[in-house]
Amino acid sequence: MDLLNTLVDKGLRRELPTREEALAVLATSDDDLLDVVAAAGKVRRHWFGRRVKLNYLVNLKSGLCPEDCSYCSQRLGSKADILKYTWLKPDDASKAAAAGLAGGAKRVCLVASGRGPTDRDVDRVSDTIKAIKEQNEGVEVCACLGLLSDGQAERLREAGADAYNHNLNTSESTYGDITTTHTYADRVVTVNKAHAAGLSACSGLIAGMGESDEDLVDVVYSLRELDPDSVPVNFLIPFEGTPLAKEWNLTPQRCLRILAMVRFVCPDVEVRIAGGREVHLRTMQPLAMHLANSIFLGDYLTSEGQAGKADLEMIADAGFEVEGAGEVTLPEHRVTAGTGAGVCGSHEDAGCGSHEGAGCGSAESAGCGSHEGAGVCGSAAAPVAETKAAGEPRTDLVAVRRRGAGTDLAPNA
Repeated sequence: MDLLNTLVDKGLRRELPTREEALAVLATSDDDLLDVVAAAGKVRRHWFGRRVKLNYLVNLKSGLCPEDCSYCSQRLGSKADILKYTWLKPDDASKAAAAGLAGGAKRVCLVASGRGPTDRDVDRVSDTIKAIKEQNEGVEVCACLGLLSDGQAERLREAGADAYNHNLNTSESTYGDITTTHTYADRVVTVNKAHAAGLSACSGLIAGMGESDEDLVDVVYSLRELDPDSVPVNFLIPFEGTPLAKEWNLTPQRCLRILAMVRFVCPDVEVRIAGGREVHLRTMQPLAMHLANSIFLGDYLTSEGQAGKADLEMIADAGFEVEGAGEVTLPEHRVTAGTGAGVCGSHEDAGCGSHEGAGCGSAESAGCGSHEGAGVCGSAAAPVAETKAAGEPRTDLVAVRRRGAGTDLAPNA
């Protein structure tokens, strides 16, 4: 297919595809899907080999958020039956992080729900960062705390944070349809503040909220312009008790096309499969390893993920290898262009967020998050009671998190 040959050539040269080419990837047929995966896989392997970076979420503060993000189980007015707790103490957060690191994670993502941190909150998180760094040599720490005020990014950097996550989530033109308590511009400002402070940029999106192909291309092109080091791709988990509970718009095939499009537009960036991969990619998760070079291990902010042991087996069975703590994630040209953030560096025009809550994550916090819970290797999301018809939503896979940080249960219970 001429389109795919063109996109591979552009990806190897870091050349931006046209909008028409990006839209064409999303419009490909199921018959062409394996060709699309193979083409994007060439770009992924050129820049990242067969390495898979493992990330681990620690949910520092769960629920009780004043923001009204429609996708989030922690939002204002949410009826979702999730865990709610205030700030974890530094030692408790460090112990939770250690569980993820023991499972092979090299980055810990510290997420807190809320619009954004107070200066006292920044002090709390700074103490947590220091505790994790002191007890775990070489670990990367990413903070995801929502909208930042002046000077807060610098304080996090001084405390030892390597990165900051704040997702754009969707296109600017449709942002007001999912959130009214803050704006798309607010998110861009926070990403730029994190970059200016020398933090590595992490910013991504959420697919499956009813957006059009044009919206998906718009947000990915906006991310390319911000030039983050990592782009988390979240797939909406339609939680009961949230406005988007009935939005089941994704199939495994569409998820793969979205990941391929992101890889072609952001060829040399860490593309991370974040919240919702177990629910929407399901048995096609191994194919996604040919597109993305990073995943979250274990649970998300407020929902259970795939068992960590199953994640590690999946990576090995697909012929990939877990990226070691001493390996540099990004291609050399991105690291040398950066101004900080150790292993992953940050560079000019870098953004940050990659979650969905005002906190950080990339799946379900009100400010920025891109995940849904914290834990390392818990049990699989939920037992399947019956076989679902092809194309029917797998609501049985949505399992609210009941273990890990913030509970008395071990993350691998």
